[in-house]
Amino acid sequence: MELSIVIVNFNTKDLTVGCLRSIEKEGKDLSFEVLLTDNGSSDGSVEAFKKIKEEKFWRNRFTLILNDSNAGYAKANNQGINRAKGKYLLLLNSDTVVHEHALQSLLRFAKATPDAGVIGSKLLNIDGTLQMSCYNFPTIGNAIKEYWFGQKGLFEKFAPIGKKPVVVDSVVGAAFLITPEARSRVGILDERYFAYFEDIDYCRQVWKKGLKVYYLPDSVITHYHGATFKKLADEGQRWKKLIPSSKIYHGILKHYILNAILWTGQKWQKN
Repeated sequence: MELSIVIVNFNTKDLTVGCLRSIEKEGKDLSFEVLLTDNGSSDGSVEAFKKIKEEKFWRNRFTLILNDSNAGYAKANNQGINRAKGKYLLLLNSDTVVHEHALQSLLRFAKATPDAGVIGSKLLNIDGTLQMSCYNFPTIGNAIKEYWFGQKGLFEKFAPIGKKPVVVDSVVGAAFLITPEARSRVGILDERYFAYFEDIDYCRQVWKKGLKVYYLPDSVITHYHGATFKKLADEGQRWKKLIPSSKIYHGILKHYILNAILWTGQKWQKN
């Protein structure tokens, strides 16, 4: 099998069904499977997925993994990854819609690019505008340059302009193709991350293992952006969800140093 698409659902039934229907429409000529982990949803998701699983198109292409509670994004993805039979892995957010040739473009580029470890699709907002989906690694050096010396764009998400593939530090996990080489050298996601930072951490490991991360404008996917994580906390409290993952990613000392740089920099900019 060529491609395993791994999806995690948590109370986003309608969006996830829409995602599956877009895969069904655009993936007909591919050898693929979908592995969908449900993280203890209570919105009727499981019943809807069980019905889809019985449809003729999906009967041999759909694996449903059920958790009693929310196991976290990384762990739920790994449950799918560990059962995947495909050569290539695509971690796809439940709140996405696959555009024409998006999957084929990812595979074609991956096959033609031996040093690729992770490939991220071009993401669009629901109004068709470009969604920022790449990161520079959030190092102390980049924080100082941006927040103390005013070099903009080092800490914010961005999206390269143009039609050619671009090498970047990291791409977001919404549409995240893992090549066989990365799977062999890096393995699965770090399950210490409940939510956030697991994608940038994986990209960091990819670079450490001698592979590269690419942004591929040829592969286009609409992303509703944050639909699942809105279920975890309201807007005002969501930043607090980042703290445990930040401490894991940076280490506790670097986490507090970075926060001090960001805090002082933002305070100076206001004055």
